[in-house]
Amino acid sequence: MNVASTILGFWVFAMGAAVGSFLNVCIVRLPKGASLIKPGSHCPQCQSAIRFYDNIPLLSYLILRGKCRRCKTRISPRYFLVEGLSGLMALALFRTFGLSPELGVYFIFFSALLAVIFIDLDTFTIPDVITLPGIVAGVAASFLLPRFNVWQSLLGLLVGGGVLFLVAVGYRIFRKREGMGGGDIKLLAMIGAFLGLPGVLYTLFASSLAGSLVGLLLMFKDKSGGGTRIPFGPFLALGAMSYVFWGPALIQWYFYSLRG
Repeated sequence: MNVASTILGFWVFAMGAAVGSFLNVCIVRLPKGASLIKPGSHCPQCQSAIRFYDNIPLLSYLILRGKCRRCKTRISPRYFLVEGLSGLMALALFRTFGLSPELGVYFIFFSALLAVIFIDLDTFTIPDVITLPGIVAGVAASFLLPRFNVWQSLLGLLVGGGVLFLVAVGYRIFRKREGMGGGDIKLLAMIGAFLGLPGVLYTLFASSLAGSLVGLLLMFKDKSGGGTRIPFGPFLALGAMSYVFWGPALIQWYFYSLRG
């Protein structure tokens, strides 16, 4: 790896972490329906405005040791985590796709998914303000991605939303209660718009497998008999992310092994 590539990679990571700082605002404010612009960044305890030099992604958190400069209240480490994950996402996509349309498209997609993960973990909801524009963005992005067209995007959208819709209806009929939220349906529709039919099927398989394993572990730990509530959105989001990096190769390997 040459010096220029290293510097460029550092710059991509820094830009990704800066986007992560904005994602933290989205994660806190979108579920409340609050403005993303006003008021500016402030301490949730003493309400004092955070100066620009205390709002540098990752570095400011480390320098201030995770505390507000004014009131010394501890700031959640999630802020640092989201910024770091966003930077690593950008770097991983850059290493995979280089400076290309795929880098921009998938980073926007991943940023939406990262916000969904933490919002769903906090509130068991997935805001329409992320998924509905995300569906439109996924279809529009199909014009930029090589080896991918608008018809594949629309098919992924319809199958993704349709499959979970049928699952939700079936669960309600047989169990007489809600089992799949509308947010999950719209999220998988968005995933389908970005990844097409193969991405939807892979995401469903990977997320269902991971969700089942986590559910079994929680049942064993808490002896709750299946009563523990687990948001499905994070599993869908992580499944979609993994598809971008490894999905096509894994699918190709699977069908090749069947022929062998």
